[in-house]
Amino acid sequence: MSNRKRNQHLLWRSGFGPGMQQIQSLDQIHSVDLWKGILQNAGGEPKKIVVAENRLQNLFEGIEGEDAMRQFQKENKAAIAEQVKLMRQSSREDLKKLNHLWLDEMVHSPAQLREKVSFFWHGHFACRVFSAHQQQELLHVIRTHALGNFGELLRAVSKSPAMLAFLNNQQNRKKSPNENFAREVMELFTLGRGHYTEWDVKEAARAFTGWSYDSRSGFVFKQQTHDDGVKKFMGRTGRFTGDDIINILLEQKQTARFITEKIFRFFVHENADPKITAILADEFFKSGYEMKVLLHSIFSSDWFYDNRYMGNRIKSPVEFMAGIRRFVPIQLDNPNSSLVFQQVLGQVLFLPPNVAGWPGGKSWIDSSSLMVRLQLPRIWASKEDFRLQMKGDDDVDMGRSPEEMQAARRAKNFITRAGAADWNWEPVWKNYEDVSRERLYEEIAAHLLQTKSAPGKQVVEPFVDKSSREHYISSTIVQLMSTPEYQVC
Repeated sequence: MSNRKRNQHLLWRSGFGPGMQQIQSLDQIHSVDLWKGILQNAGGEPKKIVVAENRLQNLFEGIEGEDAMRQFQKENKAAIAEQVKLMRQSSREDLKKLNHLWLDEMVHSPAQLREKVSFFWHGHFACRVFSAHQQQELLHVIRTHALGNFGELLRAVSKSPAMLAFLNNQQNRKKSPNENFAREVMELFTLGRGHYTEWDVKEAARAFTGWSYDSRSGFVFKQQTHDDGVKKFMGRTGRFTGDDIINILLEQKQTARFITEKIFRFFVHENADPKITAILADEFFKSGYEMKVLLHSIFSSDWFYDNRYMGNRIKSPVEFMAGIRRFVPIQLDNPNSSLVFQQVLGQVLFLPPNVAGWPGGKSWIDSSSLMVRLQLPRIWASKEDFRLQMKGDDDVDMGRSPEEMQAARRAKNFITRAGAADWNWEPVWKNYEDVSRERLYEEIAAHLLQTKSAPGKQVVEPFVDKSSREHYISSTIVQLMSTPEYQVC
């Protein structure tokens, strides 16, 4: 196996594929040194992505104490209602901005590992709320803790207003517990289905009573709604709080196994090897859930570069689009283009389909989405109008006026020039200036495709523009990005 192929494999799995500026160095650098550089680039605190302000926080600035807050709310009902209305009106556009800006980070950030692992956690801690400010704050929590300690990440996410709202813990009160939050913390975040009892769910729900957030979008523990009675959870007895429940869950080796297997399926292969994951989970548990320990064990191992794990993972829609934009610098004429294609292809950032997130794997490909994937590079490269049938979303459509629904239906059936993009080919042409014309196709195919076999030159060249060397390079890249082989990494 060539050094280049190994390194491209590492860059696709630990990030969103090789950038054009990296291509020529991949033949020389050893994968061990490349991994060290990836880790180094991912260090440091991420810059917070800010698109939305908390209007209510601004309104309540300077007010301290619950009694003062209640009195202020009583005297300022109209002002508060107006701020809530403005927040709801602006949230949809702010969520679009948040989507654009995070996707740009995936494309351009040198901290590829941080953004890729954050993307994994974004699906693991699936959260569908329409408050742009709450989503913004949750994303910052995830990006800040993505490569740190899983226990700290779990606790921070569980206390985020976005997650508490999404899983209904605001309605979880003493003598009237809501089990939704407690169930998902065990089923989706830690143990996995089948490793807890219904009694554990009921007792955990009691422990999480009182976990809430205030109008400033900060976590608060409301003692008056907390059930401080004795609880029996996972074979233990005590006056447990929510923090106690999380501690007990982290003490279960099953949590390490569940997280490790899920990470293996995301970063390596959808069929997790039980022998390998058992070893990884044991190391992960002994480390106290340090993510860098687990990731290092994966990406520095010999088995990671086994042929059975290369060139057979279907790219998610976000990975697919980010990878194209990393290989060729692209400026979309309409920033909403990426949102359009996310919806068509079934993965809109911040809008997971349900509490379990996106299933991944073969679910990304069906007859309609595959056709769009194969057309997308040519759509972006063209300046023509095109038609697309977009998938509906009941949650997004809910609450729209008849006029808005009619406009939405028209938009779902015809998007004018939403795909037009300016491709900056200059650095790409320069990258191949020392490659002979006879070798161009093979070099480009080797850089773009991770599969064992590539479409033969005789298959692709009839659709390539041969009028100049530059046009040949550009059109070959677009054509190869439009093949089934480019859908996997």
